[in-house]
Amino acid sequence: MSLSFPPVVQAMIQSAALGGIANVLAQVISAYRTGTEVSIDWVPVFQFLLFNLISTPPNFLWQDFLESTFPAYPPPPHPKKSDNPPPPPKLSIRNTAIKLVLDQTVGSALNTLLFSTFVHSLRAALHPAPRITSLFKAISFWTNPGTVDLSRVNWDTVWDASLDEFWPIVFAGWKLWPAVSLVNFSAVKTVQGRNLVGSLAGVVWGIYMSMITAE
Repeated sequence: MSLSFPPVVQAMIQSAALGGIANVLAQVISAYRTGTEVSIDWVPVFQFLLFNLISTPPNFLWQDFLESTFPAYPPPPHPKKSDNPPPPPKLSIRNTAIKLVLDQTVGSALNTLLFSTFVHSLRAALHPAPRITSLFKAISFWTNPGTVDLSRVNWDTVWDASLDEFWPIVFAGWKLWPAVSLVNFSAVKTVQGRNLVGSLAGVVWGIYMSMITAE
């Protein structure tokens, strides 16, 4: 008997796996650029995996809200009675434009702040974070109850750092995500499908963000 998970859980697993892959690829690219031997540090890999687990449910619900409020293919307001089958609903340019604007303003702002506060607070909570190149040692490190110590976090410093990098990240995101959102809102009809497209594009974005946070 196959094990079936709710769509949001499937999306979390999918996004977490792709987030981890993105960080691994970023480390491989960095090693290639610097001419050093490839040696994966599993600590940041698990950081990105954890972030995607946390950020996927609110994003899933956000996409569901956008589609239910502004459906891409709304039914005609007053269908005419006829023996012929009704024509397929047409793509609503208006609703698509509204979703695109909301996703790239409200959605983008919230995602950027969520990412920055997560990264800076976790970095402080782990300080000093070791470099662990053994996957099994990394699992042991992350499952140790004392690994993440939030008492080390200065939340004012975290918030200030998040605000400082807010606009650079938003502007960088606008080079990728509007095109992804346009494809999603106009061509992909299910929230699950949109999450998959977003996760695949997120690999490219994850590589970029991994390289930034490693600096």
